[in-house]
Amino acid sequence: MVLVLNADLGPLHRVSVRHAVRMLFREVAVVHEAEPDRRIGVFPVPTVVRLVSYVVTRWRHSRGPAWSRQGVLARDGRRCAYCGRAASTVDHVLPRSRGGGNTWRNTVAACGRCNHRKADRTPAEAGLTLRRAPAEPTWAQLALS
Repeated sequence: MVLVLNADLGPLHRVSVRHAVRMLFREVAVVHEAEPDRRIGVFPVPTVVRLVSYVVTRWRHSRGPAWSRQGVLARDGRRCAYCGRAASTVDHVLPRSRGGGNTWRNTVAACGRCNHRKADRTPAEAGLTLRRAPAEPTWAQLALS
């Protein structure tokens, strides 16, 4: 994944290497950081690109990012919120069968083993403890994770 910076060097989001190279080809971005000695055609393999023109993002300051499974995994560093192993799925702290929704404060990254163990129970009922409370991330936290 490649980090996309605004023209003022503020983080915007992440894109695939393929998307970043297309941005370079269209000349809407320039390479800010690249992998040493690696190229794709005439372009160095980027790790960070910077937009040539500033993109207004006022709306990002009024509201946080929308909930998504990939966002939850990124927020939690792809680590299980119960045991710390590599996470592959998203778990609802208050199960959906009991009225829990897809929100930042009700979902955490989980490994398959812990998610299966918890099933449709709360963490306390399953004998699990959260390593940290789920919280709504900022745009910058998601862009940098």
